[in-house]
Amino acid sequence: MALLGITLVVACLAVVINAKGASLRRMDLEYKVRQENLQAQLEAESKRAEELEDYKVYVKTKEYAEEVAKEKLGLVNPDEILLKPSE
Repeated sequence: MALLGITLVVACLAVVINAKGASLRRMDLEYKVRQENLQAQLEAESKRAEELEDYKVYVKTKEYAEEVAKEKLGLVNPDEILLKPSE
């Protein structure tokens, strides 16, 4: 009777350990997927930071100032001639 009881306890422990192991494997897979997603987001943000840094440098150039002055303020260089279509 004691041998049967011990066998039953060991079998129960094996089932519990197997179930917990399956749960841990599932969680590990979920964490790997989450890590890959976060890695992709990190790379995208790094690329965006580089683009913003390049834009920050471009904004400080004379070319950018002239572009803004022409587009938004309608200014021209002294040596430029504007041609307007006749109506």
